[in-house]
Amino acid sequence: MKKIDARGLSCPEPVIMTKNALASKEAAYEVLVDNVTAKENVSRFAMHQGYQVQVKEQGDDFLLEIRK
Repeated sequence: MKKIDARGLSCPEPVIMTKNALASKEAAYEVLVDNVTAKENVSRFAMHQGYQVQVKEQGDDFLLEIRK
């Protein structure tokens, strides 16, 4: 499982990091973001690529679990 820590970054950086990670064709990914906009944009991007996204709140952060 590939892990991406995109906390502290503003869009589109978290989406670009996720796009680059998805290119590795692994089965699952975890993306950690710290704002609602990044959570929504990364989730939308992953779903448009055919992935399922589960969002978990971790304090002030959001953990996005992305799977095929």
